[in-house]
Amino acid sequence: MAKITPIRVTEQFEHFLEELKESFWGDLYGKTREAWKKFWEAQSERDSYLRAGWYDRVEAAERRDYRNGYYQRDFVTRFGTIRLRIARARGRSFLPAGLKKFQRRAEEVALLIREAFLRGISTRQVGRIVATWTGEPVSAQTVSKLTRELDAAVEQFHRAPLKDEWVYLFLDGVSLRVRRPAGRQRVQMLVAYGVRADGSRELLAFQRSRGESQAAWEGLLQNLYERGLKGNHLALIITDGCPGLAAAIQVVYPRVLHQRCWVHKMRNILEKVRKRDREAVKADAQAIDQAPNLAEARQAFQAFAQRWRADYPRVVRQLERDLPELLSFLSFPPALRRQLRTTNLIERVFVEVRRRTRPMVCFVNVDSVDRIIYSIFHRFNLEWRNRTLRIFTQAA
Repeated sequence: MAKITPIRVTEQFEHFLEELKESFWGDLYGKTREAWKKFWEAQSERDSYLRAGWYDRVEAAERRDYRNGYYQRDFVTRFGTIRLRIARARGRSFLPAGLKKFQRRAEEVALLIREAFLRGISTRQVGRIVATWTGEPVSAQTVSKLTRELDAAVEQFHRAPLKDEWVYLFLDGVSLRVRRPAGRQRVQMLVAYGVRADGSRELLAFQRSRGESQAAWEGLLQNLYERGLKGNHLALIITDGCPGLAAAIQVVYPRVLHQRCWVHKMRNILEKVRKRDREAVKADAQAIDQAPNLAEARQAFQAFAQRWRADYPRVVRQLERDLPELLSFLSFPPALRRQLRTTNLIERVFVEVRRRTRPMVCFVNVDSVDRIIYSIFHRFNLEWRNRTLRIFTQAA
């Protein structure tokens, strides 16, 4: 039997195939676009409306209207931009009936525009991206108009009912810049992240505010309560240590244990000590939060206080004041303590928020903040539907 020698695929051959594909699909899309153009332009109703063709003599009493030329209208579709000549009379235009239901932009193109914007691409850059597909750029105003369609979804997210099945609640805020009439200002986004006993999780709510005051946090917590999270199964609320948030928890969920984040607390401690003492202070403070039980944690604090009270009395007093809320996590199974002693779970979400919003530099208005945050949270919630936190699942 003759030996078959395999064909060696060279770079030139691959390049030829790519050109062939581009030529084929380019011709196909071009012919399809021309076919659509001819079809719709042939659907003029003007002659039947006027009851007369070109050069027909019509009595003045019988004449309904006069021809008034044509105007052009672009329809952006997946086959590119189709520019049609639409007939018109002095009293009305004759947009084909089928086009009235045909969207100005195909749903695929509108989806591409919204998705590109929500990925953090500026409105001007979105227009250029669409141009690579449709052959014509889309204005920044058009992109903004399409993204405003998300407002209904944002409103639905804020009002969605919640089941009272959440066991752990992580609360924290992220700061974003917004362009205002008085100049660029920072807007605080308050966020609630819930975890069930089986490890399933969800971003439950977000709310814009000027800061992290007690009133602002009470507004977010009241929203959770009114939507159904009554707190009957809520075992622990983990926060960054914001005083306003701690006060709000006492108003809305006074019976739930409160855990302050050790990462934030450690950062605050080290900011107040001399550089030469930081490593030693950090090691002694870590001995507290890494203790195996509450008794040993208190002993570690006594050792910390005895060593550093003379040099840093204010640090010791503040740590002693906050100690009960810093050690709440020790009431839970050892396997969960690492997850429950910090707000790292919600901080990972904020990393994605900052990454996605960084290309925007500054939001044009507060509504655009809500749209982008909603899209990021919605995507996370979809990804997490079949992905539980394994440690919580095993502990359950």
